[in-house]
Amino acid sequence: METNIQTEDAIAQKTRELCETIMEQPQFQSIRQRVDAFMADPAAQRQYESLSEMGQQLHDKQHQGQALTGAEIAAFDKQRDAFFGNPVAKGFLDAQDEMQQIQKQVTQRVSKTLELGRVPSEEELSKGGSCGSGCGCHH
Repeated sequence: METNIQTEDAIAQKTRELCETIMEQPQFQSIRQRVDAFMADPAAQRQYESLSEMGQQLHDKQHQGQALTGAEIAAFDKQRDAFFGNPVAKGFLDAQDEMQQIQKQVTQRVSKTLELGRVPSEEELSKGGSCGSGCGCHH
């Protein structure tokens, strides 16, 4: 029982250290600044919400087998162009993508380690790997 607690404590400590290392990276500081700028800009947030809602409505309409009109597509394109023309909004989306890449990299390394039972080489990581438990792809 004590060994499990020690192992959990060691994993928690190393995980904290990893989190601290990520937060100290200049790339992460840039990501946080862009997210914070977006969170401080109600107009950009409204643009994001409106574009998301419109996109969902169009998706739902298509999913129900209904054709989209040219006017609907043009309105969506106009709203999307306005959103991407807003540097705060564009910076937010770019920051989200970068954060997802960091998460993907960490998850890939941990997953591959657990899968192999050892720390993977860079070559093994670059090959990709299993899609997850039970995927059946046999990477």
